[in-house]
Amino acid sequence: MACSTCHCILSQDLYDSLPEPSEEEEDLLDLAPGLEDTSRLGCQVKVTEDMDGQEVKLPPSTVNFYVDGYKPTPD
Repeated sequence: MACSTCHCILSQDLYDSLPEPSEEEEDLLDLAPGLEDTSRLGCQVKVTEDMDGQEVKLPPSTVNFYVDGYKPTPD
């Protein structure tokens, strides 16, 4: 994980049904604008048939490192 571009906001029921976010995911979410209690990174949510009909919201803005000119460097 390297960004928070896929930040999404889940319903409370859906959020509660998922495994806890990792510390790394939580750190990246701290960088996301519009953070809410049920925010997750979409790239970390495994979509299953049980989620059919669930609503996922997108925040009004995101941090897009590609557009913003961020260039990660290897550690």
